[in-house]
Formats: sequence, C-alpha cells, structure tokens
Amino acid sequence: MRERSGARENAPELGPAPGEVFDSEVEHERFDPVGLRDQQSEIYDGTLAIVGRPNVGKSTLFNRLIGRRRSIVGDEPGITRDRLYGISEWRGRRLRVIDTGGIMPDDRELIPSEIYRQARVALDEANAIVLLVDGRTELAAPDMELASLLRRTGKPVFLAVNKIDTVKLEAEAENFRRIGLTNLVPVSAEHGNGIGELLDEVLAVIPEASAPEATEPAALGASEVKVAIIGRPNVGKSTLLNQLTGSSRAIVSPIAGTTRDAVDEVIERDGDRLRFIDTAGIRRKGKTELMAEKLSVVMARKHLEAADIALLIIDATEGITATDATIGGYAHESGRSSIIVVNKWDLVGPGRSDGKPPADRNIFEQQVRDTLKFLSYAPVIFISATTGKNTNKLFELLKQVAAERRKRISTSEMNRFLAQVDFERASVPARKQVKIRYMTQAAVSPPTFILFTDRAVSLHFSYQRFLENQIRRAFGFVGTPIWIKNRARG
Repeated sequence: MRERSGARENAPELGPAPGEVFDSEVEHERFDPVGLRDQQSEIYDGTLAIVGRPNVGKSTLFNRLIGRRRSIVGDEPGITRDRLYGISEWRGRRLRVIDTGGIMPDDRELIPSEIYRQARVALDEANAIVLLVDGRTELAAPDMELASLLRRTGKPVFLAVNKIDTVKLEAEAENFRRIGLTNLVPVSAEHGNGIGELLDEVLAVIPEASAPEATEPAALGASEVKVAIIGRPNVGKSTLLNQLTGSSRAIVSPIAGTTRDAVDEVIERDGDRLRFIDTAGIRRKGKTELMAEKLSVVMARKHLEAADIALLIIDATEGITATDATIGGYAHESGRSSIIVVNKWDLVGPGRSDGKPPADRNIFEQQVRDTLKFLSYAPVIFISATTGKNTNKLFELLKQVAAERRKRISTSEMNRFLAQVDFERASVPARKQVKIRYMTQAAVSPPTFILFTDRAVSLHFSYQRFLENQIRRAFGFVGTPIWIKNRARG
C-alpha cells in the first residue's frame, strides 16, 4: 500500500459556504464567487478535467482543488450540469480545473445528453483526466464504460477513489483496480486526504508552462467588464449567453431551472474584454423546493454582486412581473449598473408568426417603466436571443454603460453645477432642509457623491431624488445608480 502524502494539512482550503454571512466588509470583498481573480491571469501549466457518475463528489473535489466553493455541492444527484472552470495552485504551479456534470453514457434524455456533450468539450480541452468514483459503493457498469471511453482519448487518466476518509478504507480502494486504470489514488475530497498526492501525480505528466515575456501585462483582466445575466427561470438567459459569446457554453432547454451553477465566458470585442456570467433563475422562496435550487438562488445573488453590469432579462411573452421587480431591486441595491433586456420580442412584436396583432413597443416599455420605477436610469432594449436580433445594439449599450459607471466629475465642475441648481424646487420639510456648502465625487463604480452640509441630518428622500435627477441631467450616468452621502461641516 502506498504511503499517503499527508495532504490534509497542505490541500487547498475551501472558501465561504453558499449563503454564509460575512463577518466584515473585508471578508466580503475577498469572496470571489466565480473565481474571477484567478481567471485574470491566463498563465497555467495545463488543464485537468474531473469526470464521473452523478453524486460521486466531483464538485466537492473541484472546490477543494481550487480552494473555494465555486460549484454547488449537495446530496441530490445531478446538481452540476454545465462545465465550470477554476485555477488550482500547487507547489508553485498553476493548473486549470474543469468540473463536469455527472455522466451516464446510455441516458439519452435531454438534460443528461447535454451534460454529456459539455463533458466531451472538457475532455477535448484537457491535458489530463481524473475519473472520480465513490469508494463506499460497489464498482458499477457506468464506471467501467466511462473508463473505457476515457482510455480511448489517449490522454493520461487518473482514477481517484473518493470518500476514503480513514486509513482502514484504503484497502477498499484497491478493489477499484478492476476498472483497468493503473494510476489509482485514494482521496477524500471533503477532508482533503490524498489531494496533494493526486496533484503531484497529475502535474508529473504535464510539462511546466514557459514563463511569460517581460512585456506581458501584470494584470491581464484589469480592464475587464463583468456582466451578470439575471432574471426569472426560463426567460432566455443561457440562450443569450450563447448568442453573445458565439458558443454553446451553457446548456439550453425548455425546462425551467436548467442552469444551477453560474457559467461564465470571456470575449474580446472592439478592444474591450467582457466576461458574461449566466446565473441561475431567481424565483420566489415559496417556489424553491430542492436544496440545489435554494443554493443556486443564493449564489446567483453573490455572482451579481461580483459583477459590474447586470442584464435584467424580461420575457416579452409573459410581460413584466413582480418577480422581475424583485430581481431588479437586487441589482439596484447592490450598486450594479443595469440594462433592461426584453427578450423573445420576435414572438410578440412585428412579424410574429401566430397571426395575432403585434405588441406595441412603446406601451410595453411604459409598463416596464411603471413597474421598475427605481431603475429609471436603466436603458431598455428589445431583442431576440434565439435569432440574435438587436444583440449588436446590446454590445453598444454595454460599452456606453461601462464608461458611464467609471465616469468621474472634478470637484470644481461639481461646485459650478451646484451653484446653478435651484433647490427651492425640491419640496422638503423645513426640519429636513440643509444648506450644501460644497460637493465632491468620492468614488466610481458606482458614482458616489459626498455632500458637505451645515447640519448632521439624513437627506430627505425627495431632496436626494431631486439632486440625483439634476446630476443625471447635467452629467448623464446612463445605466448606473448614483449614491449620495451627507456629512456635516462646521
């Protein structure tokens, strides 16, 4: 029996749990739900794909390798569907890791077959493969079929026998040698046992990447714009991701709740680097029953908070709903810039194929504005994610909103603006009235302004709304919320 590497102490530690409350703002800033900080540097030695049957612990192993809870983990089989990416660092080397959905080669239903297709993409990208099996169950026929499929790829394949939590169970792991793979490593993804040994063996067959040239930027993703695609289930978020990125990155089906983990893809367009993040559909708490769905909603909100811009997708065939307003409120309250995207307009607008009168765009937009009054600054665009109609205009809007989010106004310009504002037009109770001495922009993303006033009172709502409207009229800030804070100055 081989000697264990003692990797429990050295294995990557997991990050905050989904839904966990952060103790401080610093910890919240450190949380990186979609691994964006890792992906800002694209230098890595090779790619490792994790494959196996449903519910053998692939997502737990993936999270352990990358050192954060990127993938949703639970007892329900088939939680992971799309392929997920992350970076593992071990002994000074970097390895890109791909988590795949549970594969059942003979299952031809829609979702399992799409999972299988996504896994085949991961196998094509991989330099090495880990076949994960459950060490506490008997060797199953699907495991044998997967091993045979993986051998035919001609790539190094490692058999990781999971859930070997104690030394006594290591003898049970040897029984899995019947699968026909010689590189066997007993591991415990949950506790970290054997993880270091597995990484050592994988990196031994992957050549070390050459050092980047001195002219390479130190932070490749510094100017990257992160765009979260949010909305109710089945409004076309994954279809839009695939359309915008020109790929089949996300699984698309008519089944609501197909997407669970966030799926992200990077494109470069006209010199801009855009990272689109497809999130799980957010529904009312009373409509969420499965544990995986509950966690996916929690994670969707965290992915939103990690983004710069939110694309709020509305289904034109169903109209604007209260749930759409709730989701839009999440984006507004978190300070994300927003674009309201009315999808499936080809099904109800001019040229609809069902013979019914087309919907009026102006009336529909007014309904959206009436329901989402708090997003009055967000532009509205009508598209078809399926056909790609108006998606080029969506790219133009993204470029504009990203620039507006980073806009900074000088203090001298703000004070000249302030001198021209007639504050008597703002209907504010006398006890809430303040005299503004001067005003400055303290931050961008979102634009944040500090008012220095003569009294230490909270700004009245109508006063703040009036000032925000005047700022927008003078300086724009299309698509982004404006935060205004008050400080008393003697």
